Amino acid sequence: MDLPNKHDSLTDSSSKHDSLTDAPVVSDTHNEPPYEEPARAGPAHEESESESSAAPHQDELADAEPSTALEHNDPSAAPGQTESSAALEQAETGIEVRDPEDSDQGYETDSDSAASTSLASSARNFIFENGRRYHSFREGSYSFPNDDREQDREDLKHAMFLKLFNGTLHFAPLGDDPQEVIDLGTGTGIWAIEMADLYPSASVLGIDLSPIQPVWVPPNCKFMVDDAESEWVNSPNFFDYVHTRHTVQGFRDWPLLMRQALRHIKPGGWLECQEIEHYPFCDDGSMAPDDPVAQYWGYVTEGLSRVGVNFRVAPLLAGMMRDAGFVNVTERVFFVPIGTWPKNHALREVGLYWREVLLEGLEAIALGPLTRGLGWQKLDIDVLSAQVRKAYYDRTTHSFMPFYIVYGQKPTYATGGD
Repeated sequence: MDLPNKHDSLTDSSSKHDSLTDAPVVSDTHNEPPYEEPARAGPAHEESESESSAAPHQDELADAEPSTALEHNDPSAAPGQTESSAALEQAETGIEVRDPEDSDQGYETDSDSAASTSLASSARNFIFENGRRYHSFREGSYSFPNDDREQDREDLKHAMFLKLFNGTLHFAPLGDDPQEVIDLGTGTGIWAIEMADLYPSASVLGIDLSPIQPVWVPPNCKFMVDDAESEWVNSPNFFDYVHTRHTVQGFRDWPLLMRQALRHIKPGGWLECQEIEHYPFCDDGSMAPDDPVAQYWGYVTEGLSRVGVNFRVAPLLAGMMRDAGFVNVTERVFFVPIGTWPKNHALREVGLYWREVLLEGLEAIALGPLTRGLGWQKLDIDVLSAQVRKAYYDRTTHSFMPFYIVYGQKPTYATGGD
């Protein structure tokens, strides 16, 4: 299977918030009322989300280098280059494989103010299926659970993203003073909360089908139960920035979504999609054709397609964005390793987190698509999951998933959309 193409950035911005290496990191304190603004400084790998119940095995991290280890000398880094910056470069250009004899203990063990909450009360009447909890508002639109286990996994994903991108929350050049921001499919709301902290002058709105967001959030952040694929309640030319992340499993009509975004973004404003292509790739021949992980994601993709979701739409987003009328469209592709096979220590930690996200989500990811879309029984999914779990721990397979960062600008001469 061909690897995805990688494209150079088409735009350039001097905004400090567009920098991969200088972007501030905001700690997650939204579960500790009353709200206090968290510190803005600190390495990207110290987020409190790493203490989630879905966090990587502690024995894999306990003996690792301390937090500053991400800055220690790396044989794969250029002279004068920190390991974190080398990791970012390799994630976009190609990841070096570690020597099988390189025993790195810390990764080796494979034992491995209150928000305005305009939430419809009926949306809290959740649906329970196969022992997991699902949303009730627009029932069936989203095939993944929304229970506590899944929320922990979502926050662990956020921690992994911050590690990969050195704390960067967005790549579109927003300047220093965006006013109106919306996060579509906000999930636990953690991105919206940290974005509100980063830009105190902005009003940040997060919308989702599930009312699972916290109450104690920054005063400039609020959440609403809504469907982004329905008519938007805001007026045209309203938002400075529209954001999605990890929502490919949630939206059925991306062209429609982008046309709606174009209509409601101000001239000169931005749409940014941060989406993973959920399929394992390998560029050194180490993944077998019948690899259980690849088979698993093939089944999930087929199941979602049966219910109207293109799970592998990420490589198509840049073209869709241009077709919708956006200009200055930029696509960047980063490789997210699965497991601890990278030579670079920072990427090894990213791979450790991502593998744990996928392991914790084995059942959650498969249940909806395979039972609703393919007619499987839960027992069948349990058998498949056992095989996939074992395959995830095979360090001889150097697989990764492409992470697409795509952003585009509404033309400054435009006053609306289709």
